[in-house]
Amino acid sequence: MHPTAMSTSRYYGLLPILGFLAAVHVITQRVQKRRSQLPLPPGPKKLPILGNLLDLPADRPWETYHKWSQVLNTDIIHLDVAGRSVVVVESAEAVRDLFETRSSIYSDRPVYTMLGELCGWDRSISFMHYGDEWRRTRRLLHESFNVNTSRQFQPQIVTAVHASLARLGGQPENVVAEFKLLTGSLVLDFTYGIKVKSADDPYINMTEDAMESIAAAGAPGSFFVDMFPILKYIPSWVPGAGFQRLAAQWRKSLNIMFEVPFAEAKRNIAHGTATPSFVSHNLAAHPKDAETICNAAGITYSAGVTTTTGNLAYFVFAMLQHPEKQKRAQEELDRVLGHGILPSFADKESGVLPYIDGMVKEVLRWASTSAIGVPHAVSEEDVYRGFRIPKGSVVIGNAWGLLHDEKIYSNPNTFNPDRFLLTDGTLNTHIRDPENIIFGFGRRSCVGKHVALDTLWMTIASILAMFEICKCVDLSTGREIEPPYACSSKLGLAPLPFTCRFKARSETALRAIHAVGLEAV
Repeated sequence: MHPTAMSTSRYYGLLPILGFLAAVHVITQRVQKRRSQLPLPPGPKKLPILGNLLDLPADRPWETYHKWSQVLNTDIIHLDVAGRSVVVVESAEAVRDLFETRSSIYSDRPVYTMLGELCGWDRSISFMHYGDEWRRTRRLLHESFNVNTSRQFQPQIVTAVHASLARLGGQPENVVAEFKLLTGSLVLDFTYGIKVKSADDPYINMTEDAMESIAAAGAPGSFFVDMFPILKYIPSWVPGAGFQRLAAQWRKSLNIMFEVPFAEAKRNIAHGTATPSFVSHNLAAHPKDAETICNAAGITYSAGVTTTTGNLAYFVFAMLQHPEKQKRAQEELDRVLGHGILPSFADKESGVLPYIDGMVKEVLRWASTSAIGVPHAVSEEDVYRGFRIPKGSVVIGNAWGLLHDEKIYSNPNTFNPDRFLLTDGTLNTHIRDPENIIFGFGRRSCVGKHVALDTLWMTIASILAMFEICKCVDLSTGREIEPPYACSSKLGLAPLPFTCRFKARSETALRAIHAVGLEAV
């Protein structure tokens, strides 16, 4: 056969393939065009250029999202923040459909120019983009903090809680600071093998400045540089570039929080004085992954201290406002364990204290310290219920809205552990469980939730077994001092400092407090 004929024959053989590819291209173009013509989810009226920028509240945005959902009669809301697409999800069904069923495209994080690039939080798994480094970090954390391996930390939790009981008996001036010491000492111990005893310890306080940046810059629209990333190239000395100076300050604080305790743990390992910890275990098992281990440890420390401290502070606040709930919990503890007896994790796992279990769930629901958490981002264009979700959209799961849904929880603003109990006093397993919401969604859910829940349960049960929580009295007026309810950040609720009295329930309880306090030293 002539060479030219052979060549022509070869090309003719490619025609079906080329025809198929052309058809796929045409169909893809039509689908994309059809998608682009689909409506966005409903939302408040948008202004030209600014969109909904002026509608975003500076405080408690989750409540505004929830109101919009009710007014618009929709569980998925679209906002335009100066050109940035933001989608708010307000129902358990939509959360499940997007963050779980479609987790392969809804597990990324938004581009945080201020918080991530300038402040340095993009080294943290919480703000890291979905990819190989995220998977490596997540794998390390999951190995140590999954539902089974997290039980190894229960003895340390008991020791930390018992030490806190002794300090609470001394009437702390600042309840929030005490719980920060409790959670901080615990997390430093099992993460780095570092032991601390005082609330003034620099390791306890170094989270403050670093976490301030999340509160200030974590929500969409917080800084103009997030909407106009080119501003990140403006030098800090230029008038109006104060965000650069803030970012430099916060980046320094963040690096201190991540690097200083990690360096201390490495020194202790080198000197042969290290106690078992997340860092010591992983450096031995993965010596080439020091940077990943450092970043994983840093977020364990910062996230663990912040959220658990807030939940415990709101528990105390709830007891001050609802002494009848406190009394009922103490009646259960006395009936099941005996008066003056401290609870154990065996009591938790056996489920013999359903009212305590319900109280822990209600603290998580009512406090909502992670009201909207860290937003997700959708990595490709999507269509949901006939609505177009643009690629790159910031997608917020409104945990506060889900946990204050009037259809699920009657009188949602009222603290009421009974909502999680059946009429026979046993735990209601059919009502929406806050544990499945407050720790995040899908592949981005908090790895350390099991340690956090164990710490919360043991602390609440132990305090109620030993103390009556009372309001302080103003000696000049004889009136009880009302603690402040809350101050808020842009991602969740954070408690203001307050004080109260922890009164031992009896001489038996007082002796038990002294005994465990001595053992914990």
